[in-house]
Amino acid sequence: MTFLILGIILFLAIHLVPQFPDLKDRFVDKIGMTGYRALHGVIALGSVALIVYGYFESRNDPVIIWYPPFWTRHLAATLMIIASILVFAAPFAGKIKEKLTSPLSVGLKLWALAHLIGNGTLGDIVVFGFFLAFAVSYRISLKKRIAAGLVSVPKGRWINDVYAIVLGLAFYVVMVLWAHEWAFDVSPIM
Repeated sequence: MTFLILGIILFLAIHLVPQFPDLKDRFVDKIGMTGYRALHGVIALGSVALIVYGYFESRNDPVIIWYPPFWTRHLAATLMIIASILVFAAPFAGKIKEKLTSPLSVGLKLWALAHLIGNGTLGDIVVFGFFLAFAVSYRISLKKRIAAGLVSVPKGRWINDVYAIVLGLAFYVVMVLWAHEWAFDVSPIM
């Protein structure tokens, strides 16, 4: 669990920097925008690697907190359809992005919630609880930055939503039929 907690701390630390524009500006002044982005990327990737390693390590000797009822799998699967579409809506300037401002954070919240209701080990609760809390925090910060004029939301086009829906559904099908079990040794349709 040590690597998991360390990864979460690093992830949180590097992702809190943009939520404080003055702190980000100080970094950019010292190392430039390219240096800042490179540093952010390296620390973010390293923290995700630690989280993944720590999560898999926690599965070796899981601490069961609760046993989810069978019906939660169906609810989780439904939430994951929506989450997959929202994650793919993030890079496209569509109506979904225009209305939600950050479909990635909403998708992350749904992903985390789906996994929280469908899993009951301590490792699951730590990982998915953290990402749920992080997505909520990010969304609050984003609304403040939009209100302050630091971030703008582009006008969306419907065709971009079609791309997001098609890609999101394709991703979901691949995850359900193959990739989830291959990557995590757990079938979501079992």
